[in-house]
Amino acid sequence: MTSFSAAYAEEPAQVGQALDQAANDPTASLMNVQIQNVYTGDYHNLNGESGNAILLRSAVPFKTGPLNHIARATLPIVTKSPSGERGLSDLVLFDLIVFNQSWGRWGLGPVMLFPTATDDALGAEKWAIGPAVGFVASSRKLLWGVFNQNLFSFAGDDDREDVDVSILQPIVSYSLPNKWSLGTSEMNVTYDWEKSDWTALPLGVKLAKLVKFGNMPVQFSGAYEYNFADDYVAPKWAVNFTVKFLFPL
Repeated sequence: MTSFSAAYAEEPAQVGQALDQAANDPTASLMNVQIQNVYTGDYHNLNGESGNAILLRSAVPFKTGPLNHIARATLPIVTKSPSGERGLSDLVLFDLIVFNQSWGRWGLGPVMLFPTATDDALGAEKWAIGPAVGFVASSRKLLWGVFNQNLFSFAGDDDREDVDVSILQPIVSYSLPNKWSLGTSEMNVTYDWEKSDWTALPLGVKLAKLVKFGNMPVQFSGAYEYNFADDYVAPKWAVNFTVKFLFPL
C-alpha cells in the first residue's frame, strides 16, 4: 500500500502525490473516515422545502495478491427531509481495483446499493449493482480526472421505480500554499436510464484545509453546489461541511 507519511512533511512522495492532494483523490490508497453534513436549502418543484443529511464514509485500502483495492462505504443519515421522515438512507459500497501509472492511476470494480433505509421515503427499496471506473492524473499542484459509478437494480420492491443510473463525478483540485486546496465539489452528475434524462447537473466549488492534531492529519472542507437540472424533484442548492480523518500507512 502506498505511503504518504513523508508527503505531509513537504517531501516528494514516491508516487508524486502529497497527502493534501491524496485526500481529494477517490482512487488514492489512503485509509480515511469522514463525516459530512449536507444542508439542502431548497428543492426543485417543492416550493421552498429544505433538508439535511449526515454522510458517514470510510475508505479502506487492502490487497489480494498483487492487486491493490480500495473499499469505500457511504451511509447517509437523514436528519431532515421534505417528507418529514428521519433515519438511515441506502448504503453504497464499492471495491475499486487501482493501477498506478507514471501520470497518476486508474481503477475499476463493482459498486452496490443496499436498501438499508429505515423508511421507504428515505431510500429506493431496491438492490442495485454495476461497474465503477475512473482515473486521476496528478502533478505537484494539480489533480484532475473523472469517476463513474453505474447502478442497475436487480431485486427489491416491485412497486418501486427501478434504479438504473449512471453517475459521473468530475475531479479537479489545485493545491494552494499552507495545505489549502481549491477545486470542484463532489458533483454527482446523474443520468437516469429509466427517464432517459439527466436528473442532476450540479456545479460546485470546494475549499479544503489539511491540519494536524498531534500525529493525526485531518482535512476540513466546505462546499457549495447548485443543480441546474430542474425537471424533477431534486436538491436545488446545497452546502456541506466535511471532516475527514486520514490514516497514512
